[in-house]
Amino acid sequence: MTQDLGTLFARAASLAAEYRNGIATAPQRPAQSYLQALAAWDAPTPETGTPSDAVLEELVARASPGLHAMTGPRFFGWVIGGSHPAGVAADWMVSAWGQNVGNHAASPAGAAAEVVAGRWMLDMLGLPADCSIGYVTGATMANLVGLAAARSELLRREGWDVEAQGLFGAPEIRVAIGAEAHVSVVSALQFLGLGHSRVLRIATDEEGRMLPAALAAALAAGTGPAMVILQAGQINSGNFDPFPALIPIARAHNAWVHVDGAFGLWAKAAPGRAALAAGVEDADSWATDGHKWLQTPYDCGFAIVKDPEAHRRAMAFGASYLPPVNEGERDPTHYVPELSRRARGLTTWAMLRHLGRDGVAEMVERACLCARLIADEAAREPGITIANEVVLNQAVLRFGDSDDLTMRTIARLQADGVAFAGASLWRGQWLMRVSVSGYATTEAEAMVAAEAIRSAWRAVRGNNAAVIE
Repeated sequence: MTQDLGTLFARAASLAAEYRNGIATAPQRPAQSYLQALAAWDAPTPETGTPSDAVLEELVARASPGLHAMTGPRFFGWVIGGSHPAGVAADWMVSAWGQNVGNHAASPAGAAAEVVAGRWMLDMLGLPADCSIGYVTGATMANLVGLAAARSELLRREGWDVEAQGLFGAPEIRVAIGAEAHVSVVSALQFLGLGHSRVLRIATDEEGRMLPAALAAALAAGTGPAMVILQAGQINSGNFDPFPALIPIARAHNAWVHVDGAFGLWAKAAPGRAALAAGVEDADSWATDGHKWLQTPYDCGFAIVKDPEAHRRAMAFGASYLPPVNEGERDPTHYVPELSRRARGLTTWAMLRHLGRDGVAEMVERACLCARLIADEAAREPGITIANEVVLNQAVLRFGDSDDLTMRTIARLQADGVAFAGASLWRGQWLMRVSVSGYATTEAEAMVAAEAIRSAWRAVRGNNAAVIE
């Protein structure tokens, strides 16, 4: 079953370009549901092989109806980047090169790219230049790595080696998180044995920002090692915890401060938005994504830690068959849980090199402006209200002040397919959440999306005139 590589790879590139070139005019939703896709994919176990070119054609034919328009210009469901073509092309090379960046000897280029891309990223984000970075799958794993470093250092200060002894008999760690912390933080605590139900839930304001007085009271009520988990970019409002007020409170209790900045941390890279994250650089660790606002292909995230030794202590492991690390060398394995992984540093390098500081700033600012534009234009229609202070890329909308009407409007918008936005339950109400995070969204596309939202609402309102009045 040998195949000419040039022909096969060229065909794959042609099919990929055909898909991307048509995404703007295609429905911004899949044509199939999960169960429909499952039925379409279902087949008996292959008994004989199939030529590569035929497999490629079958793969595209089977997958296409069940693909979401995540790279489309009017896809606003969840916070998902658009997999920029520059990153996609680099990622193709990563796949073709077949590099396992488990250590610096296995892939010198992959390991070196991580160092340089990391230095660029820290500079753009305004974080301390001597931080260590682990290239992980996404913000969930980045949160886990950052909190593992926190757990290690906090217990080391208490004379406990958690890497060697585990948590059995270890001093108790107090964990303070906002009442509206993202689920990825909660899952990371669960995986680390710190529990998701025993945490100190700190009250927040109407935008989901942690209240300093509530944090101070919670920490003052107890003793012992503590970690405080803050947020840069609340998932519904897009707003930021007040770092200049909160971090000094945590410091007064010798607490480790971790920031979940899956998308919001990139506000630091845009001069017009950086003030939202003022003081975030004073934390001890940060989690953020590459596959959101940096537009790398999936999967790519970054665990950033101010204390590289705590980072290494929590993550490093070795074996006799692995090469030694000499002075001046950085082994990627020492900063992530994986021994085998793809070369995420190469696609990160490609996107930072392609966009540059100005390009990253422009992309972040444009997404924020488009979110504001969609919200304002949609709210011109009677019965549509904006439910948050739109300061970043998140806008949440309410229709007719009714859960039922809001959910029906969302369903109508998704069925129409001109734009896609999802539902979110926030503070006891169902809302339409518009998350603008793809590179392809422009002001013109935002206007089209706003009209699609108004049109969906008119259709629902027209069938419920008595209810609306």
